[in-house]
Parts: sequence; structure tokens; C-alpha cells
Amino acid sequence: MPWYEIFDREAAELLPGLEVRREEPMSRHTTFRVGGPARRMAFPGTEAELTGLLALAEAFPHTVLGNGSNVLAADGGVDLLVINTSRLEGIEPLGDTGLRALAGTSLAKLAMEAMRRALAGLAFAHGIPGTLGGAVFMNAGAYGGEMRQVISSVRAWRNGELLTLGRSQLGFGYRTSTFAQEGGVVLSADFALEKGDEAQIFHQMEDLGSRRRSKQPLEYPSAGSTFKRPEGNFAGTLIEQCGLKGYTVGGAQVSEKHAGFVVNRGGATCADVLAVVRHVQETVESRTGVRLELEVRLLGV
Repeated sequence: MPWYEIFDREAAELLPGLEVRREEPMSRHTTFRVGGPARRMAFPGTEAELTGLLALAEAFPHTVLGNGSNVLAADGGVDLLVINTSRLEGIEPLGDTGLRALAGTSLAKLAMEAMRRALAGLAFAHGIPGTLGGAVFMNAGAYGGEMRQVISSVRAWRNGELLTLGRSQLGFGYRTSTFAQEGGVVLSADFALEKGDEAQIFHQMEDLGSRRRSKQPLEYPSAGSTFKRPEGNFAGTLIEQCGLKGYTVGGAQVSEKHAGFVVNRGGATCADVLAVVRHVQETVESRTGVRLELEVRLLGV
């Protein structure tokens, strides 16, 4: 019996209220709008349902997905149980200057809630199109701000246990964390912020939003910055210097607006995106000696 039929039977028995979709297109759940069907996709609605599902999932091939904003999925699909945390939303105050958010909470909502409470420190996150779990996993950041600057602790599931990890235990680095290095799933995070002025925070968010819109190709589906920033340089600058702006394969293109983004101009496949990525990597390396490293996570590729 294939693994997914065994999973169907056990999930129905142990988690009868859990929504599970069969052969769910990944293109519906990634910001690239690319990807074939996930063998099974489950949508836990509470932390208890999520931890129960994670315990069950240890016996099956699986991965965890938030907003899919940093993911490229294979055209032929992924033979996995995809645990979608998008329904695990929620924010609550912690004292005068703290917030606690669940893993599926969007960074935009989190930043807006901090602003409404006149709490400074999260304005940078407003334009990042991801959820909290993924943001902690990769220490998401923009415009000089990063998750590691504002998170005080994380509640997580690892190796069948519930853990609370303090800031010093989170292993934050450039686009990485202990979860990227050692595994585990973020359930929620606590933020230590500072009192600020709501109007000033709003102005900062508006300014950063305006800068994003003017410089980034937000009009097309993408996974954000395609490559990690190479030490001492910028991926977009190197790509542009190599004359690769606008390089196109099928529906995938090096953005004409910002060379650090590979975008879906319409109908792009995973194969199109990977062909563009490989050409960029080979060209930049041959001309500059720098090997660009993917920031985007590949599934089923």
C-alpha cells in the first residue's frame, strides 16, 4: 500500500477534523505560481492539530509550507505530505512592548498590529510576503532589519518534543537559523519591541513600501530575491553587469526591473525557472568567479 493511503487511514482515525486535500496543485500555494500536485496537503487549524499531525507525519515523507513565498516546486509535483500552516494565524500582546504570533501569521499583519500598538521594530517586515514560521526558519529580513533583531523566543516542535528556545539558541545567521540547520518546526514566536510613535512607524512602512514598488517587480509572481547575497557584493548587481537583465526561457525571466529577481511573466514552469537560474549561475561564475547560491527552496526537484 502506498504511503499516502496509509496516511489517509491514520489521519482519519487520529485527526478526524483535519482537512486533507489529495493531489493539490502547488501552484496555488506558492508565490511563484509554479508547481505540480502535492500528493497530500493538510491544513491544521490549531497548534494541537499541528503537533498531532507532526507526530503522525514522522512516519511519512513530509515538509512544512507557510505562504510558499520562498519555494519552487517541481512541475511533476511532489511526492510528499505538505503541511500547510496558513490557517494558524493569531497575534496577542505580551506586556507593554511584546507580541506573540502563531506560525501562519503573515508578516504584513504582524507589522500592522505592531504599528497599531505603537511598537517599533517590525516596519521592515511589512512588505515581506511570507508567514512567521518561514520568516524564522530563514531569518527573513529587508532594508537592514531581520527577525533575529526582534525575536526573544520561539516555541517549536523538534524530534517529537515541544521546546521553547531563547534568542541565543536560535542560531540566526544570514538567511538561516537552527531550524534550517538542525530541523524542527516553528509553532509561535515572541517579539521584544520598543515603544514608538504610530504615525512615524506608519510613515516608515509607507516609505519602505514605496521603495519596494519602485525597485522590485511586484507586478509579477516570483519568490522574491532568487539568490543569496554573495559576500562583499550584490547578486542583482553582478547579474546586471553580466548583461542578463531580461534573459528569458519560456515564461521565466530575469526581471528587467531588478536583476536579482527571476519572475513568472506568465505560464512559467519550474523547468523554465531552473533553466534561467542555471544560465545566470554559469554566466556570472564564468565572468566574475562568483558562484551565486539559490535563496529559493526547491521541492521535488
